[in-house]
Amino acid sequence: MNVAVAVSGGMDSLLAVALLREAGHHVLALHAHFLPPDEPARATAREIERACRAAGADFAVADLSAPFAERVVRPFVRAYAAGLTPNPCAACNPAMKFGLLLDAATERGCERFATGHYARIGAGPDGRPRLARGADPLKDQSYFLSLVPAARLARVAFPLADVRKADVPGLLAARGLTPPLARESQEICFIPGDDYCAFLERSAARFGARLSGPGPIVLAPDPQAEEGGREIGRHAGLWRYTPGQRRGLGIAWSEPLYVIERDAAANRLVVGPAAALGADGCTVRDLNVLVPPEQWPARLLGRTRYRQQARPVRAELCGAGADAVLRLRFETPWTRPAPGQIAALYTEGGEVLVGGFLTGEIPQ
Repeated sequence: MNVAVAVSGGMDSLLAVALLREAGHHVLALHAHFLPPDEPARATAREIERACRAAGADFAVADLSAPFAERVVRPFVRAYAAGLTPNPCAACNPAMKFGLLLDAATERGCERFATGHYARIGAGPDGRPRLARGADPLKDQSYFLSLVPAARLARVAFPLADVRKADVPGLLAARGLTPPLARESQEICFIPGDDYCAFLERSAARFGARLSGPGPIVLAPDPQAEEGGREIGRHAGLWRYTPGQRRGLGIAWSEPLYVIERDAAANRLVVGPAAALGADGCTVRDLNVLVPPEQWPARLLGRTRYRQQARPVRAELCGAGADAVLRLRFETPWTRPAPGQIAALYTEGGEVLVGGFLTGEIPQ
């Protein structure tokens, strides 16, 4: 079978190439330029080509920098300007890696598309593909893949489903393979130095976004205190703050205060004590339903952050199609989810049922 593997230069994608070659497949290592390719980027691509050819694969490059700017970077900038906390990696997967890059693989004659993600693809009783957690609980990436449509997942393979990240260096060394990028970045790929505030300042006008200016910092409403809603300071622009943030607020108070909400309509930053961070539920829109709701089990688990263990939730699906809304209620209070982030619903066995974008609405 002809299989394309998305390769970035790191350990995981190189091992995926090697495992598929050993399984007898003809492999095309496909590298994408998501940023405009300068000479360092082209030099890195040449190093990736050498490593992939050493593993027995063919090699090709796709320049996707223009659509990446429009489909990933522009929504990221505009989301921050609207008071949201976007997740560009989760947005990139359906739009780019399993969107345009998978299309590029198809145009080159490949029947399947693989990546170095730590996740699993199976088949349900209805024949539809089932996305599930990978074997490594510390590296599982199914949460970031929950927005990829089922039709795309049907053509996808994850060779590292049963691999643990800690074993990857040894598995490559045993095959005489060295990844071009010895260390893998944990930063957003298009933000130099992970300084998103500086990036937003430089990029807002280019993408037609208007960043908020200074405004009031107010205390979160508290039925037990008369101070709720009172202005206690000034913020420097809502986009500079993150829900749950404690440091950098510039407020002297009798107890630690945290960012509870960014009220974009009123340009207010709402803060409160740690007790105000809790929420009993959340609302999810723009749903990617991977398993029909009638097949969902009675006991459900949810995640609203990557570094979060899936926890029991009760789910209510309202509406259908593009207007469908998922209301999740937590069995015990969670840290308030950030609007704009991703929520994913799981079975106890680790299958992903649905993914979508968190709103600021708390179900009553």
